[in-house]
Amino acid sequence: MQFAPMTGAIPASPPQAIATMTDRAREVVRLNIAALEALERSIDASVARACDIILGRPGYVVVTGMGKSGHIGGKIAATLASTGTNAFFVHPAEMSHGDLGMLRSDTTLLALSNSGESRELRDPLIFCQRNGIPVIGMTQRASSFLGRHSDVTLLMPKVAEACPNGLAPTTSTLMTLALGDALAMVLMDRRGFSAMDFGLHHPGGALGMSLQSVREWMGDNHAAPASVPETARFAEVVSAITEGRKGAVAVVRADGTLAGMITDGDVRRAFAQDITALTAADIMSPRPITVEPDARMSDVIDRLASNRINNLFVIDDGRPVAIVHISELIQAGYVA
Repeated sequence: MQFAPMTGAIPASPPQAIATMTDRAREVVRLNIAALEALERSIDASVARACDIILGRPGYVVVTGMGKSGHIGGKIAATLASTGTNAFFVHPAEMSHGDLGMLRSDTTLLALSNSGESRELRDPLIFCQRNGIPVIGMTQRASSFLGRHSDVTLLMPKVAEACPNGLAPTTSTLMTLALGDALAMVLMDRRGFSAMDFGLHHPGGALGMSLQSVREWMGDNHAAPASVPETARFAEVVSAITEGRKGAVAVVRADGTLAGMITDGDVRRAFAQDITALTAADIMSPRPITVEPDARMSDVIDRLASNRINNLFVIDDGRPVAIVHISELIQAGYVA
C-alpha cells in the first residue's frame, strides 16, 4: 500500500484537544516521577551485594535483556564501561546461537527483565547456573525465573505503566535505567574512578577534549611561543608579536624563565608614551595568567573565561613552552 505525501499546512488541534494532550503528557511525567520515588524507597543492601560480586571478579560484566529491556541494557553497559567497569551488551537470543561463549568463567551476567519471564533469558541463565557464573537480575518479580536464578536480585517496585493498556514499557524501563545508573555510580565510587580516568575513556567530543591535559593538546611538535628579552626595544616587541601571530609575546629573563607578557593591547596603550625609550620590561604585564602542561584543557578554558583574556602561556619549569589562544580552541572545538 502506498500513501500519498502530505501536502499543505498541518491543521492545528482545537484548544480542548491541546489541553487534553498537554494534561496527558504531564500525567505520564508524574507517573514516572512516582515510579522513581518508589524505586528510591525500595533500594536496599542488594545493590552493595551486587557491587561486591562485580568487584570481586576479574572478568567483564555481560549485560543482557530482551526488547525494551535490551535497549536499556545497552545503555547500562555503555555507562559501566565508561566509568571503570568493563562491560558489554549481548542480545539474549544470540546467546542461544553461539554467543554463550562470551560468558567466560570469570564474567558476571547482569540480566534485565521486568517480568523476569522472558523466554530468551532462559538459556543464558541455565548456562550460568551450570558453570558457576554469578547472575545479577533486575526485575519486578522475585519469584520469576530470573529472580530464582539470580545470585542477587535488584528488585524494582511494582508500579503501573504509563501506557493506558499497561503494555508498553514506560515506568518500568525508566526504573531499570535509573537502577542501572545507580549501580554504575556506586561501582565508580568504590573504584575511586577519577575525572582523569573518565577523560581517558572519552577522548572524543567536547567532553573528552576538555578533559585532555595541556600536554596532550600541545603534542610533540607544538611551536614554542614568540619571546623577547626584557631589554628588547619597542620595535623588536612589535615585530615579535607580528611574527608570532598569537597577539602576544613572552618576555623572558636571561635564564629563559618567564618575566612577563606583552599583548597587542599593551602595545597600543604604549603609544601614549615616548616609544623610542621603551623596553619590553617597561610595557609588559609582570604577572600573566599561566598554566602548566599537566593542567586539563577545561582549566585553560575556565581561566581564559574568568579573566576575560584571549591567550595565556603554558609554563614548564618556569619557562614558556606554548601559548594558547582562544581562537585556536574555538576552531578545534574545545569551545562552543
